[in-house]
Amino acid sequence: MRQYRYSDDDLLALSGIQHFYFCRRQWALIHVERQWEENQRTVEGRFIHERVDDPFISETRGEVIVSRSYPLVSYSLGLFGFADVVEYVRESEGISLPGRDGYWSVCPVEYKRGRPKIDKRDEVQLCAQVMCLEEMLHTKINVADFFYHEIRRRSQLIITDELREIVVFLSDEMHRLFNEGYTPPASSGQNCKACSLVEICMPKLTLKNSSVGAYLRKHVKDASVLSILSDKNRGEV
Repeated sequence: MRQYRYSDDDLLALSGIQHFYFCRRQWALIHVERQWEENQRTVEGRFIHERVDDPFISETRGEVIVSRSYPLVSYSLGLFGFADVVEYVRESEGISLPGRDGYWSVCPVEYKRGRPKIDKRDEVQLCAQVMCLEEMLHTKINVADFFYHEIRRRSQLIITDELREIVVFLSDEMHRLFNEGYTPPASSGQNCKACSLVEICMPKLTLKNSSVGAYLRKHVKDASVLSILSDKNRGEV
């Protein structure tokens, strides 16, 4: 288990790890520069989560206890946030729960508006939730679930060592860039079409080959050439 390296003042939003994986510039615009804009995807995503996130609801379904909007924190990763749903399933081994007999396994469930992604952006977010729960509850969690709204079914995620290592690396990088107050340059691609911050990011402008310095040098040079030509023309008159 990693050492607790962070205090309450150091904690960053766990939800940001998905943004960070998707695009470091997007993450910095939101979490360092505090900029945000809505689009259809973000509005739909928020609506779906609002239907799930009621911290006062706890259900018991047979051998399963369902807890909603579960607060999370990890002082080894330096992250805090909420799990949409945490399910406790009665097992022969697991953790004990106050006021409940027996032992229970723990499984977070993350609700998403769309369908499974081709990359790991959703997976690192859910794995980070798992690692928070493991630290808080002193247990080991090997699987977690997604519920994708577009396909209307659950999808299981195996929590591998590789995935855990990615989460550790990303959280360390998030803290490094946050402490530096650094916003990475744009990297234009297909992701830009789905990004709610594309008008703020302006990747086409920030990706121009000419830097400000090169732009100024070019125009100073042009001005010098024009001045020389002007002097030459005056001398020929």
